[in-house]
Amino acid sequence: MGQHVNVSAVNVIWGTHDSRDGASGKTGRRVIERLTAAGWAHRAVGRTSASPFVWEQPATWPVVLEGVRAAYIVHPELAAPDAPAVIEEFTAAAGVAGVERLVLLSGRGETNAELSERAVQNAGPAHTVVRAAWFAQNFTEGLLHPGAGGGVFALPAGTVREPVVDADDIADVVTAALTDPRHDGRLYDVTGARLLGFDEMAEEISRASGRPVRYAPVGLDEFREMLTPHVGPVQAEMFVQLCGEVFDGRNEKAGDGMQQALGREPRDFAAFCRAAAASGVWSW
Repeated sequence: MGQHVNVSAVNVIWGTHDSRDGASGKTGRRVIERLTAAGWAHRAVGRTSASPFVWEQPATWPVVLEGVRAAYIVHPELAAPDAPAVIEEFTAAAGVAGVERLVLLSGRGETNAELSERAVQNAGPAHTVVRAAWFAQNFTEGLLHPGAGGGVFALPAGTVREPVVDADDIADVVTAALTDPRHDGRLYDVTGARLLGFDEMAEEISRASGRPVRYAPVGLDEFREMLTPHVGPVQAEMFVQLCGEVFDGRNEKAGDGMQQALGREPRDFAAFCRAAAASGVWSW
């Protein structure tokens, strides 16, 4: 297949979205695996790729967009105030480059993420929005790995429940949207099938891993102090503000994006935990 699919993402902070750099991010690398297996030509770009893609440097965009027909957009801080304007500028550049299809990874219940969705929807090229819930992989590939905290993870989430979703399911939907025009114009609310409190998630991890794991609810101020040494004060403040926004109960409902996009049920968090435990990721 001759079409080029551009997986463009850079240094996404830990949270409900992707992480790390482009092709190595939670969803990015999984999408690449699927494109490769299906024989789709693709160009994986990020801050450290051969032709760097840097969100803060629009001059880097045209080179990586050249010859691309479909682009997967993962912005590092979609909840940030300036994100919608950046996404709008990027979609304009994509249109100039002749990109025919845009697929945006978005977050549920985030005001600026929804503004970014509109920028993609109004850009001109065909588009799909994949609006994802809290990632199960936050417990295996990020700061919420329970081993990093001696079996304890902290969040300012109180007793709120989330329909936590497997990044493999997200990657399946994204890959379909990148390569199949039947998904053009759709917004998929991609979540797990059931709501779980973070204490219940800890119980599932404990059950699968055979190690005690505990959720520690904390306040926003305490969480800011905990997070700042890891990501710096600016990103810590942004993430604290995001938690204050999305952990108010607005996302306490399951979506049907998996069913709409692929005609199947999402992977359950318990199944994810069993597979993660079998892989040895929780051997701390």
